[in-house]
Order: sequence, then C-alpha cells, then structure tokens
Amino acid sequence: MKSMKKLAAGAAFLAASMGFMTQSAWALLPIEHWKQSSGAEVWLVQSPGIPMVDIQLAFDAGSRRDPQAQAGLATAVAMMASKGVRAAGDAPALDENGLGQAWADLGASFGASAARDSFTYGLRSLTEPDLLQRSIALAARQVATPSWPEAVWQRDRERWAAALKEADTRPGTVVSKAFRKDVYGSHPYGYQATGETLAQIDIPAMKTFHRDLIAACRAKVSVVGAVSREQADALVKQLLAPLQTVNGDNACDPLPPVPEVATLDKPVTQNIPFQSAQAHVLIGQPGIARNNPDFLAVLVGNHILGGGGFTSRLTEQVRERRGLSYSVYSDFSPGLDRGAFIVALQTRPDQAAEAVKVSQEVIRRFVAEGPTEKELQAAKDNLIGGFALRIDSNSKLLANVANIAWNGLPLDYLEHWTDRVRALTVKDVKAAMQRMLQPERMVTVTVGAQP
Repeated sequence: MKSMKKLAAGAAFLAASMGFMTQSAWALLPIEHWKQSSGAEVWLVQSPGIPMVDIQLAFDAGSRRDPQAQAGLATAVAMMASKGVRAAGDAPALDENGLGQAWADLGASFGASAARDSFTYGLRSLTEPDLLQRSIALAARQVATPSWPEAVWQRDRERWAAALKEADTRPGTVVSKAFRKDVYGSHPYGYQATGETLAQIDIPAMKTFHRDLIAACRAKVSVVGAVSREQADALVKQLLAPLQTVNGDNACDPLPPVPEVATLDKPVTQNIPFQSAQAHVLIGQPGIARNNPDFLAVLVGNHILGGGGFTSRLTEQVRERRGLSYSVYSDFSPGLDRGAFIVALQTRPDQAAEAVKVSQEVIRRFVAEGPTEKELQAAKDNLIGGFALRIDSNSKLLANVANIAWNGLPLDYLEHWTDRVRALTVKDVKAAMQRMLQPERMVTVTVGAQP
C-alpha cells in the first residue's frame, strides 16, 4: 500500500508539473505581502489551478558573507543541509539516505543553495493536506536542525577539493578566476573557494554561520501555489517555528555592512599562457546593482550589444563578418552590489589578439553612439514577445516573486514590466550604458592566445 501511495503521489506531482501551461493569466495575478510577528516577510501569489505549492526561504547569507580565509563556507552549509537531521520529538534522526527516501515517499523536493548574495531553501510539494503537512515538517527540520555529520563533511570536502583541482586544468576556469580577481579585487564577490580555504572550514564554523545568519527574523519567504493567504501564513509559521526554537528570540540586529565594489581606475590586461585548442577571452568591469534604476535600460542595451544571440552587434561583427570566434556574447550580473559586466568569447589562439581588438571597438562604439532605432525596436519586440516564457511555470513565477522580494521591487513590477520596456528610448539606453561602462578602464584577460 505504501508503494502504491508513492506511485500515486509521483503521478499526481508529474501531472501537476506538466499542467502549468494552462495558467495563461499568471502575469495578472496579484502579489500579496505581509510581515509575521517573527519578523519574517512573506510574498504570495495564489495560483489555484494546480494542486501544488512552491516555497523559497531567502537569507542574507550568501558567499559574500564568507570570511576570506574560509571562502566556500556558505556553499558548505548548503551542502550539509541534505546530509542528515537530528531527532525531533517522536521523529527519529535521519541520515542523508534516510532524508532522500523520506522526500521520495512524499513525492516532494527540498534543497538548499548558496549564491553570491543569498542563501536559499526551496520546497515543492503537492497541496494534499497530509502530504503538505509532512513536507513542511520535514523541511522545517532540515532548516533548523541539520545533524552536521563530521565523516560526511570530510568525504565531501575531499571530493570538492579534488574537483577544484581538476577544474584548474581547464582554460575556462583559469580565465574566470583571473577575471574575477582583477574586477573585484579584495571585495567578497571575488572570493573563490580553493583547497586551502576548504581546509579551514570545519563543523564549528558551519554551525556558527548557520546560527548567526539563518534566523526566522531575517527570512524573506516567497510562496506560489494553490494556497490561500491564511494557509500560506500558517505554512510559513510552521516552517520557521523550529528555527525560532533553536535560535531563540534573536534580536536580529543589522548584519555588518559588506564593502562596496570599487570602480576600476585604470585598464587591466592579462595574457596567460596555456596549451589549449581555443583561446578564452573575458573583457569587462563592475556593472550595476539590481536596484539601480537603469536595470531595464541596461537589459535592453545588453541584448543589442551581445545578449541577443545572432542578432547582437558582437556576434555580427566578431563572428559573422570576420569569423573571429566560435562564440561571443555579453552579459551582466547585478546583485546587492555591482556584479560584473562581461564580454566572453572563444577563438583560435592565433586570432585572439584581433578578436579582442574588434570586440573592444564594438563596445566603445556602442557605448559612445548607443543603439539605432531599428536595433532598439527589434530588442523590445524580442524581450516583450518572450515575457510570457519568464512566468510560464510555478518555478519561473516563484523566481520572479523571489526577485521582487529580495530586491525590494514594487509588487506590481511584473504587471508593468512590458510597459516599462516599451517606453525606453534610444536616449535612455545610451545614457544607461554610458553610466555603467567605461571602455577605457576595462579588464581584459586572455588565456591560451598565441603571441
């Protein structure tokens, strides 16, 4: 009977996951927001068409909170969240295999991850009352009372260190590490885990990180699914209650400020020798923070410059007209602080110098002149036309709600997104790109080029 219930739950979950395409009006669903007595804030989109709920807990506990000597600490804490939980009341302790089996029995999923700025837990479950309550209870234990098994951490640390060592033999890793160091300097965005920093991470360090940063009063909770506001409020309270018990009535004083990413005061060029079939190139500098008012204008500008695939200027000039690259694109990664703007390309080692020269000229010209009216309209049409694909599933909608929650964006942000993009002018895009980029002060790192 138990196995039949598992099969039924799995089949229902699959059907629910595939049924999202019927939810064509999600862009119009309102986002509700409130604060609980614990201090946790909740953002909710009620989506009753699918018997499923997605919940994300986000904390200011990403890798930017790592001590430099323990780079990788936040990621280590996230890894250990799935390695076991302590006993709680009548519920026995579970090791990593027991946890995996428990989630399989529920037909649900739960995980933790550490990004540059945030530390998140994510839960997906059917809303059948018994399954949902059991899923919330198990997730709450993983958030609050991981068991921190020493032997498992020793094993996983050894595997992680070996993977990092192997990655250092690849040109893509070498160029990325050098670029980050040059762009961010001593800022925490530039911290990178190594075998040496992992050796400094132990169970007490992980426990301290968890205790100080993963607290109910610091939680930003995004909920999307077939639950009412009352249900969502109760679920979040249940999810965070064990964490409050473990951490006590934490006063949640403001966390220490993280230094700002510094503006580059001069260009930096590195040519790193490497035996490789392709030369790897990164060009860029600090970009913008996510809360910058220029975000949408930069999004459109970057689409035209190098983010729009075969329609972008970089692809046209570097790849199509001159055949200088296998691939070339631009991107920017705004966060709580200024993530990097990059132009990335791969080319034959003997063509690297010319590819860099052409790419730099394309950047300079675009920043100086801005887009044409034709380029701007094509970019708007592409971005607006693809907007529905940004919210066509519960998980994508959750990501957008979490983005609003994390970055303090207005609750109607999604509703007016296309209008704001449509209203941008050539002047707007040109000015935004000029505020973000200084082509004369960029980092250029080449790995594997021929002299």
